[in-house]
Order: sequence, then C-alpha cells, then structure tokens
Amino acid sequence: MNFGSAGPAVLDVGQRAAGRTFTTEQTEWLEAIRDHVAMSVEITTDDFDATPFAERGGLGAAARVFGGQIASLLRELNEVLAA
Repeated sequence: MNFGSAGPAVLDVGQRAAGRTFTTEQTEWLEAIRDHVAMSVEITTDDFDATPFAERGGLGAAARVFGGQIASLLRELNEVLAA
C-alpha cells in the first residue's frame, strides 16, 4: 500500500492505482489511524482500546471493517507513515 503523507485523498488515489479501493467507513478508520500515527509515531492493536478507536468499536470493529486484515494493515501503515 502507498499511503503517502498527504492524507486520505492521496491514500485513496494510490490505492485505486494499485487496484484497491476503500469504503467510506474504511477511509474514516484510516484517517483516525493516520492521525494517531502522526502523534504517536506508531500504532499497535493495544491502541484500539483508547480514544478514538474505542468509540468506534475498538479492535473488533476495525477487524470487521477491514475483513480481518487489520494486523497486516497496521504493520504496513507503521512502516509507511513513520518513514
């Protein structure tokens, strides 16, 4: 995935170019994850117990929204956004 640093618009365009699209709900999660990484340098599954993720249903909801691929998504986001 190529999330870039310019935000969700670039994220979406980059993913479409790679043949992947995100739903509105997934984009909202990705924006919250991006904002967390910008402030905390990384994100782990433990972070889903805290605001703003807990209010969205926590790790279980994120796993549902991303089809159970949240762990690999988080690894990739940490690599790309913290670079």
